[in-house]
Amino acid sequence: MLDIADELHRWLRDGRTFAVATVVAVSGSAPRLPGAALAVDTEGRAVGSVSGGCVEGAVYELCVRVLSEGRPLRERFGTFDPDDAFATGLTCGGELDVLVVPVAPDGPEAAAVTRAAEGDTTALVRITGGPAGLLGRALAVAPDGAYHGTLGGPPGRDRAAAAEARALLETGRSGTVTVGADGTGADGDRCEDPLTLFVEAGAPPPRMIVFGAVDFAAALVRIGTFLGYRVTVCDARPVFATAERFPGADEVVVEWPHRYLRATGTDRRTVLCVLTHDAKFDVPLLEYALRLPVAYIGAMGSRRTHADRERRLRAAGVTARELARLRSPIGLDLGARTPEETALSIAAEIVANRRGGGGLPLTDTGTPIHHDEPRPVPRPEPRPGPGPVAA
Repeated sequence: MLDIADELHRWLRDGRTFAVATVVAVSGSAPRLPGAALAVDTEGRAVGSVSGGCVEGAVYELCVRVLSEGRPLRERFGTFDPDDAFATGLTCGGELDVLVVPVAPDGPEAAAVTRAAEGDTTALVRITGGPAGLLGRALAVAPDGAYHGTLGGPPGRDRAAAAEARALLETGRSGTVTVGADGTGADGDRCEDPLTLFVEAGAPPPRMIVFGAVDFAAALVRIGTFLGYRVTVCDARPVFATAERFPGADEVVVEWPHRYLRATGTDRRTVLCVLTHDAKFDVPLLEYALRLPVAYIGAMGSRRTHADRERRLRAAGVTARELARLRSPIGLDLGARTPEETALSIAAEIVANRRGGGGLPLTDTGTPIHHDEPRPVPRPEPRPGPGPVAA
């Protein structure tokens, strides 16, 4: 729902009455992740998507029904029957569960939408399974754990749900959690009448920090922005680090890379791309970066450059475990040559690392196209001798 917060916020300001269908669970291969949403107002206008087209019509009708009846419902969509001309389902073979709720202008859904549209971090918690009559009840939760709304029942229930939401917000992830219906504990196996909750995290865009104001950086800025990152370019050389050279960057900073990284904010979603391949910049920067809890650290350079950089980092006290986090040479092996191709190879590795992909052609794998949980991207054994600037 929060992925269409800007549009829904406008609807709220205009006084529209509407219902929202949100994907709250997927299994197998599904076109959209949990959190994807479709909203329909009383005049039949729609915004958003839950499946990219497969079941949009059926979900639209569910929204119309919820607007008419005024109560939430949950529906599961699976594989459709190709022999039934009137069948509705997913052509990709997966399943998705959709929760449809009417949105009240003073309710927790509206509060979460408003916060997300204004750029604030927020989480929306909704009951998707449990005792009858509780479906769709919601809480809007702030990063400090304060919440708006109620799931009903004892106060401990709301506090437990807010605590679970706060933990997910810290990582910027949405997910399904279980709490006891009485609010005691979060282990559904030990609680009577456990509640299943879908926690949708709405956080500002993750950061991509590109160190090195080089031509490869200009291409990476463009693709990073396309992927939804807030992109910063940092370089100690003012003649190269200019807004004119990087018009697509959210900010361009003139500073020694390691000093900037120490002074700026990062989190577990941040990606760091080191493109300078110059030891006087790279080594102090990576010595600090490899000890930060960030999502991805990659460094550009040939294999010879990487070997020298690794030797210098070891001499500076960086451990083998810390060095194992470094992706170098940066990027997947696409045979990249141009700055644009190199940026694509870097972006591909970032996405694979984030989503759990193996970086192999889908034609040559029998694994699921979509991965429920991230898994490490396998690394090939390093080859001797110098190689291309980016793999």
